Amino acid sequence: MNQPLIYCATDMDDAVSLPFASGVACAFTRRAPEKATPNEDSLAFIPCNSGAGILVVADGMGGARAGDLASHAAVNSLVEAAGNGCDNTDALRDAILNGVEQANRRIGDMNLGAATTVAIVEIQDRHARPYHVGDSMTLITGQRGKLKYQSTAHSPVGYAVEAGLLDADDAIYHEDRHLISNAVGLPGMHVEMGPRIALAARDTVLVASDGLFDNLQVDEIIATIRSGPLTEAAAALARHCHERMRHPGADQPHKPDDMSFILYRRR
Repeated sequence: MNQPLIYCATDMDDAVSLPFASGVACAFTRRAPEKATPNEDSLAFIPCNSGAGILVVADGMGGARAGDLASHAAVNSLVEAAGNGCDNTDALRDAILNGVEQANRRIGDMNLGAATTVAIVEIQDRHARPYHVGDSMTLITGQRGKLKYQSTAHSPVGYAVEAGLLDADDAIYHEDRHLISNAVGLPGMHVEMGPRIALAARDTVLVASDGLFDNLQVDEIIATIRSGPLTEAAAALARHCHERMRHPGADQPHKPDDMSFILYRRR
């Protein structure tokens, strides 16, 4: 893969798979069931030099105007920033941060009240480094299901879970889960940069919008993606999430929403 690949306002029937950053990536994006307006999520695969790459999931805020335009602006800004050079670790980090800052300015200049969350992972030298704004999230799991990393949603509920004031299994049902305190396009936007994480063989990286995390518990997600062919894991994850949106069982989370994710494993 030599050129960036972007999906905006897209409804996939099946997950796509492609070689990426010395590994393989699978992606899926689709609007909420029965939704008449466009999918407000956007995805991007951004290849860089020396086998590195950037994965992006942006979730335009449905409660604001032009959510699809905001998420599109975010991924386009990151593609443009990466095109200015990402030959090494420092350049890759700077490109990502500059891209998010550029997106923040562009969305603000729309004067529409638009905003988007974004989750980004840089893949380089058998390492992953996550970045995020808002409640689009990243997790990394080992083949045996060990959770190696999970980002904290920029929201009152996310911070309560992080502080130990709210159980993670209960948080998915909280009435204020939809509220966020940070987004690209809003005043005071800030980027949280996570640690550089070594990827062992068969570790799986997941980057996803809140449409996934609002319908499936983290342990359900890990059980689905931790092992087996990545294409099968992606198909099962998409199917499981949309079944939950359409036909929730008793005592199961249920929140119809646009849903997008990228899975990655290195070879």
